[in-house]
Amino acid sequence: MSWCSGLEAICQADVPLRDHTWYGLGGPAAWLVSPRDESELATVLARCTTEKMQWRILGHGANLLVPDDGFQGVVIRLAGEVWERVAFRPPLVEAAAGMDFPKLVKHSLERGLVGLENLAGIPGSVGGVIRQNAGGRYGTIADYVRQVRLLGADGEVQVRAATEMAFAYRSSQLDGGVVVAATLELQTGDSTAALERHRTIWSEKYASQPPVSARSAGCIFKNPPGGAAGRLIDEAGLKGQRCGAAEISTKHANFIVAHPGATTRNVLDLITLAKERVFERTGVQLELEVEVW
Repeated sequence: MSWCSGLEAICQADVPLRDHTWYGLGGPAAWLVSPRDESELATVLARCTTEKMQWRILGHGANLLVPDDGFQGVVIRLAGEVWERVAFRPPLVEAAAGMDFPKLVKHSLERGLVGLENLAGIPGSVGGVIRQNAGGRYGTIADYVRQVRLLGADGEVQVRAATEMAFAYRSSQLDGGVVVAATLELQTGDSTAALERHRTIWSEKYASQPPVSARSAGCIFKNPPGGAAGRLIDEAGLKGQRCGAAEISTKHANFIVAHPGATTRNVLDLITLAKERVFERTGVQLELEVEVW
């Protein structure tokens, strides 16, 4: 009996993952599974546990680098109506994990709920943003999280307060579980002023970063304490450095751009080069922010 017996409607074999990431790189997933609700997700997680199959959650692929030979396990994609639901109960916003985060910011501001404009320009799904505690110079998602609904690998639902999530710089504590929804607490305020602030932060960010049309995954490295990864890479003379068709951005050195013909190996080689050069010059060990499967 196949591991996905009875789940054929939501399982696909040998699916190219390049079509599901911002980088547009990487090989196939042995299995791509798209559960339609929490019950199916619980079943999939239980099957993976029983069959000892590796699994990963795929959001919008904004902060992800998939190997050229793909992922030899189960990739679970939370997409579709159930996973993109959002409910506004001012000052609370309840959003499912697959909801597009930039859209959530926009819809909140249109309803006079302010705060998320501080996270303008951050891509990805709600689940991914929470998992990574995504943010920037004006704050992180942890500033607005009230509670998170998780589904454990055992299929049990947990509802955790923000204080139980152990939010830290670009991290949270999921204990092997999956974010399925979150409740954010915003403020009612001047939506016109907030929208203007959103535009200002967005413009500020993209004036200093590669354009959205460029194939990248956002910042490659976390900023070290008291420093900036991009500045350290720049000072190591690596802006514009290429491996194959991948390039350390000439606009912001903490971005690696994949030009046509690039491979994941090209990007990984540049990551290794940047880490080695920065460590040689400064003794700083850069840590990845991008997730590498």
